[in-house]
Order: sequence, then structure tokens, then C-alpha cells
Amino acid sequence: MITRWDERYAEDGFVFGTAPNDFLRAQAHRIPGQGKKGRDKGRVLCLGDGEGRNGVWLAEQGYAVTAVDLSQVGLEKTQALAAERGVAIETIFADLADYPIEPAAWSGIVSIFCHTPTEIRVPLHRRVVDGLTEGGLFILEGYHSDQIKNETGGPSDPELLIT
Repeated sequence: MITRWDERYAEDGFVFGTAPNDFLRAQAHRIPGQGKKGRDKGRVLCLGDGEGRNGVWLAEQGYAVTAVDLSQVGLEKTQALAAERGVAIETIFADLADYPIEPAAWSGIVSIFCHTPTEIRVPLHRRVVDGLTEGGLFILEGYHSDQIKNETGGPSDPELLIT
């Protein structure tokens, strides 16, 4: 099944660039394990990671990263970016509506502009909480429902926005 994200990510280059999200960069130091060397920093799960700019950057910081996305094209670009940068990242093709997050397994879970309808978001975020290790961190950035009136980007469907 070809998704609209497959079509978007099939374009040359990277739709959102290859640099990590600014909010993630500013908050990543709060993920348990920061400052440790190597892969003992902990595991990070990136939800809806698209072309991998955030997951690859976290892998460069020494985390063991798993990126989940519904776009096979995006995941292929994630692997290519990781190889170019000399890091390894696990990619999983899955729909977040029913993706099983391993309980108490993740030092950090990241969701950057991964907008889902309420009927998916609420149970997903419950699984996120259960998936964090003790002291683990959920880093979430999304558009608020007020964003629509600004007309500067993000979903136009209020159901996909955070209130």
C-alpha cells in the first residue's frame, strides 16, 4: 500500500531536511543515559520518524534507536541517512494505531509532529507511558488547535491537533 507519506518522501532530497528538530535537540539531554558513552545510553523509540532526521541524530548521540513509520519510502531514506552518517538504526514499518510498544523498555520515546486522530492518539500515549523505563522521558512536539488560524503549517483537521 502506497501512503500519501510515501508519495511525499519519494521526492528528491529530504522533505524536512536532515538536521534534527530544534525542540528535540534542546530536550534530548533529559533522556536518561545522557553523558554515558556508547550504546549503554539507553534505548529510544521514535514514533512517526519519517525520513529519520531525528532518529539518526539520536543514534549519533549514542542511543540505540528504533524508528517506526507508516512510510516504507521514509524508512528506506532513514537507513540511507544512517549509513551516510555511520550509525545503525532499527526501522519498523508499522501503523501506530496498533503498534505494540514494549513495556518498561525505553529510556526515551519521541514524537515530533506525529499527528494522529484522538482514537489513535489516546491509546498510543497510554502505551507510551507504559513503555518508558523508570525515569524515562516522553518528548512530544505537536501543533495546538490554535495553529489552524495561523495558516503556517501543520494539519488543517482539528482532530489531528493537540489541545
